[in-house]
Amino acid sequence: MKLTFHGAAGGVTGSQHKLESDGATILLDCGMFQGRRKEAEKRNREMPFPARSIDAVVLSHAHIDHSGRLPLLVQEGFHGPIYSTPATIDLCASMLRDTAHIAESDATFVNRHHPDAVPVEPLFTMADADATMPLFRPVPYRTPTKIAGGLTMESYDAGHILGSSSIVLTNGKTRLAFSGDVGRPGLPIIRDPEPLPPVDYLIMESTYGSRKHPQPGEVLGRLEEVVKRTIGRGGRLIIPAFAVGRTQQIVLLLHQLINEKRIPAVPMFVDSPLAVDVTKTFRAHPECFDAETNRYLENGEDPFGFKRLTYVREAEGSKKLNDLRGSFVVISPSGMCEAGRILHHLRHNIGDPKNTVLITGYQAENTLGRKLKSGMKSVRIFGMPVEVRAEIESLEELSGHADAGELITWMKPMTSTLKRVFLVHGEPEESAPLANLIQATYGIEAIPVRPGEIYDLLPVTQNTVHAF
Repeated sequence: MKLTFHGAAGGVTGSQHKLESDGATILLDCGMFQGRRKEAEKRNREMPFPARSIDAVVLSHAHIDHSGRLPLLVQEGFHGPIYSTPATIDLCASMLRDTAHIAESDATFVNRHHPDAVPVEPLFTMADADATMPLFRPVPYRTPTKIAGGLTMESYDAGHILGSSSIVLTNGKTRLAFSGDVGRPGLPIIRDPEPLPPVDYLIMESTYGSRKHPQPGEVLGRLEEVVKRTIGRGGRLIIPAFAVGRTQQIVLLLHQLINEKRIPAVPMFVDSPLAVDVTKTFRAHPECFDAETNRYLENGEDPFGFKRLTYVREAEGSKKLNDLRGSFVVISPSGMCEAGRILHHLRHNIGDPKNTVLITGYQAENTLGRKLKSGMKSVRIFGMPVEVRAEIESLEELSGHADAGELITWMKPMTSTLKRVFLVHGEPEESAPLANLIQATYGIEAIPVRPGEIYDLLPVTQNTVHAF
């Protein structure tokens, strides 16, 4: 086997790792870069290899920083199979079309407001997204499946979002594990991350490689405090949230708070056609739910719906939210505040000190969400400067990524045979401390990889390394 790291190497977004085995080339994820608009746009458009050179794709989960460039790969000539779990395929059916729609809509908006600038073109179109879906091949959890290059893949529940997987690939001589994004024990809705069997090499995420998260059990009280404080001063609560996973988790928690009469009964909205479609997909895959969420179903309740909650699909309905008087809660993607309807809600609401913006997930470097979380008092939205006067809060308890200690615990079953760990999906200040912790805990070499680095994975202790 030979590994080349192209994306989420030395950073968090754009997950993309090339695996060569017995004459075939497999892509592990094909995600979108997020961050500085022009830089991310350039990186997303430039595939580091000919699309036709890829024989198959193995997709860990549906988040756009892992799946978002699949339509571009197809646009450029890839026609091979894309292997993933059934729930991930159903999520991608909505997410890739939504990403294309947002790209087309944002391009139209920017071009209309900046007529003298060079016209903006979407990264890919709805037609490209539609052409991608027939290539997907479902691989249920714990189902060994032969793919290209003499490889067999087997997926395990990563506990990150619905359908997320960690994957073991073997060619009969070498066993490689790819963590995808590892979730946390105790998160709402989904099951806890599964352990993997012993392997020779591990590609592991390191998003929070230097940190310890607050316990998920504390989240309900924290959310209650933020809602009551904002409504108490007559404000609006604006929650940027990933349409997959985080939106459904927040809805479930608000449902519980409403049931227990712990927060005032104000109007609540999920403003996103994608979140509407994704929530339907969640309802269609109860096999991925944890016991607590299944109890809602056993009691005849919809875990993702309640009396005060309205799902908004149409753009006209979204625009009307800004004309409402009084307090309300709106949940809207994207989670990093980089695209979609959340930008319009922020533009209309972050200038009012009565309002709160509640950050609920990881914010990649240079994203608008990171700028808000870091305390910037002036930001640009749709190219226009906006003053930040609203309260900015963060809900770390809902992080969908394991922290340093949780990653160390999760990888333990693999360590009896593990020769080397490649750390991806983390900024250097996170991956370097995790590498040291792995060495100190298990005596195993861990490398925070960089873009373009190539590693030969041999079925012996020695590796050949080429770094470019």
